[in-house]
Amino acid sequence: MTTPQPASGRCPAHAGEAARPDRPFQPLPIYGPGFNADPHATYALLRAQGPIAPVEISPGVWGYLTTTYRSALYLLRNTPNRFAKNPRHWQALANGQVPPDSPALMMMQPRDNALWMDGHEHARLRHAITGSLARVDTHALAATVTQIADQLIDVFAPTGVCDLVAQYADPLPMLTMIEVFGSPPEIGRRITTAIARLFDTDQDAATANADLENACLALTHLKRGAPQRDVTSWLIEAGLSDEEMVQTILLVIGAATTPSSNLITNAVQRIITNPRFAGSVHDGVQPVSDALDEVLWTDPPVSNYSPLYTLGQQTFEGMVLQPGYPILVSFAAANGDPSLGLAPTSYAGNRGHLAFSAGVHACPAPDLARIIAETAIERALDRLPHLALATTQLIRRPGTFHSGFTALPVRFQPAAALAPTGR
Repeated sequence: MTTPQPASGRCPAHAGEAARPDRPFQPLPIYGPGFNADPHATYALLRAQGPIAPVEISPGVWGYLTTTYRSALYLLRNTPNRFAKNPRHWQALANGQVPPDSPALMMMQPRDNALWMDGHEHARLRHAITGSLARVDTHALAATVTQIADQLIDVFAPTGVCDLVAQYADPLPMLTMIEVFGSPPEIGRRITTAIARLFDTDQDAATANADLENACLALTHLKRGAPQRDVTSWLIEAGLSDEEMVQTILLVIGAATTPSSNLITNAVQRIITNPRFAGSVHDGVQPVSDALDEVLWTDPPVSNYSPLYTLGQQTFEGMVLQPGYPILVSFAAANGDPSLGLAPTSYAGNRGHLAFSAGVHACPAPDLARIIAETAIERALDRLPHLALATTQLIRRPGTFHSGFTALPVRFQPAAALAPTGR
């Protein structure tokens, strides 16, 4: 441990009386090569300390992490009466103790959208989101995903090789959401470019964020003048201000892109490498949804997120939680909790996982997320015969907040293009 910083900038293990005096806390980092290589090893070490344990979220950023299914569900179901979402409760941020270049800052800083709100304001903004997404035609959505999937696959199908992350799983959800939000191509390109910069580098994160907000504002102004049957227009119809529109578009598109990309690639990797799925998914004996259920349990695309803050000192199963610190909910640790006693054969059709969170801040449209992922996976399996990994050395994305691969090189039998390329 480094020398404790003053006030809330210090590690929470030293902020108050330890809840397990017979077992001293050992705050562990949930970032870096060691964690990325085997996050479940870190979860096991933290779980041995208690259901919620102190962690270092990123260099110099301290907080807690849930380590069990029970603790994750308890926090999520007791928001906002005992735990708040609003980052104004984060004392280190209020005191200027969070490093300005921290990778955690962009993911945890306050924004004027439903994700970071509590009470009435949260309910109002969430209702606008759920109401707008409920109007999406699911049959049309599946057709849109199929069309985009075919256009992406047509580019590389004749070659017999591709990187399924860069050439398929990353662009597909983004292009789908651009369609769902009714964005014209030029603004869509600005949004996709800015989001890619935001996720891929922290060197120009502030500039990328500003560019993204400007593009979302341009889309808002366009739809205020010429509303259509799309999510942007429906959010405007719900009465959101320009600032709320910008941050809500950011929230929904951001939540539907990288997590969906992770889900697609995690599931494809599982299908083509796991003996239990080899052949059975291709020949229709097992549906893609079964593989998707298993991945949502064992490798959720968002591994640790939903930062919460205690309203006063709280205690859970003997663990004292000090106010002022973010508590990340570990969906990965919860789903992998050994106390659940789940066998691999029990995942199919089991929606008890927390991959889509729970409580008042649960994913507002899990069915739409599944449609995008299932359609994308089915199209790739249908269009790319004898799909197989082209390498045994897969590299994980930084795993603090999400779980996926940086690349998924595959080979397959070359196939003819079906449709004209481009949009």
